[in-house]
Amino acid sequence: MFTHFFFELRKAGVPVSLTEYLTLMEAMKRGVAGHSVEAFYYLSRSCLVKDERNIDRFDRVFGHVFQGIGDLEGTAGEVAARDLPEEWLRKLAERFLTKEEKAQVQALGGWDRLMKTLAQRLAEQKGRHQGGSKWIGTAGTSPFGAYGYNPEGVRIGQAESRHRRAVKVWDKREFRNLDDRVELGTRNIKVALRRLRQFARTGAARELDLPGTIRATAGNAGWLDLKMVPERHNTVKVLLFLDVGGSMDDHIRLVEELFSAARGAFKHLEHYYFHNCLYESVWRDNRRRFDERISTVEVLNTYPPDYKLVFVGDAAMSPYEIAYPGGSVEHWNEEPGQAWMQRVLAVYRKAVWLNPVPEAQWPYTESTRMLHRLMDGRMYPLTLEGLDAAMRELAR
Repeated sequence: MFTHFFFELRKAGVPVSLTEYLTLMEAMKRGVAGHSVEAFYYLSRSCLVKDERNIDRFDRVFGHVFQGIGDLEGTAGEVAARDLPEEWLRKLAERFLTKEEKAQVQALGGWDRLMKTLAQRLAEQKGRHQGGSKWIGTAGTSPFGAYGYNPEGVRIGQAESRHRRAVKVWDKREFRNLDDRVELGTRNIKVALRRLRQFARTGAARELDLPGTIRATAGNAGWLDLKMVPERHNTVKVLLFLDVGGSMDDHIRLVEELFSAARGAFKHLEHYYFHNCLYESVWRDNRRRFDERISTVEVLNTYPPDYKLVFVGDAAMSPYEIAYPGGSVEHWNEEPGQAWMQRVLAVYRKAVWLNPVPEAQWPYTESTRMLHRLMDGRMYPLTLEGLDAAMRELAR
């Protein structure tokens, strides 16, 4: 298994050497990780990963190779009790309803009433609850909890979305940075990005000016007279805001290809991450997004209005995240997302939104329609045709 893990890492592009692999085997022999999968994960990562840019690839390979393996610590009885994977047991408790049953489940009716009722439930409830239509729990039709169904509820403690109907999610999510070195699935993405180019010669004279050299040499009676000019660079400056986590997990590969192409196409490229909608802060590193937040106001004051602004996201969220204070998934936002969108768009007049969801599906999501209006219609599908149209819009 460990040899398979080693070769899978090499296959995924993680530069693991034989010496590092032997170091890991020696550490395992000495019992450094014990019988804990989590301890083995951190041990193998520290032994085999030399550059933090490879952590995402390492995580994907680790999850694939060791999928379904749990800790072996505990008594024999405890181990036997875990013979069935926890994921299977948890799925047995999920609430799956027919279309007719879903139609009978009633929403509480509005953001204010939903939040007020949640506060009352938190004050009244004394213990765990499963099933039912009132208390905070699992596998029921209550507006509050996990692994159930309600047309307008607050999701609490669920690993991922199932019906995508929650108007607020109370959860701590783990996002990963996008890989800007992904080999492109198609070269056409770079070709489309090249429509947004404005070349100028800046900096030191380091490039041979062949026509100038020929003219100068001819005018110098044949004696070689070299002429140099500054290198030619694309002077377009791009500010890239990338939506990560949640429903964007479905589009990671496509967005990584775009991100990788953009890093190669634009010399002046600045990127920040956000989740669902823009609020008062953004971040550069998803692993440190709670500790190293950057004020959106600081971003506005750092980059001048000549930057081209590009949002990348599926625009799929609760409408409350855009229209109401407190609608954000992970924190209580003092101002609605639309207020921050309007501030940013007032500074950066050249702006587009790239949406990986097929354009035919946009009318069925209220939040997508709202952001489409905020962008004055400058939302484009993340296809080659849509990317080409977006670059033409920015180049106008």
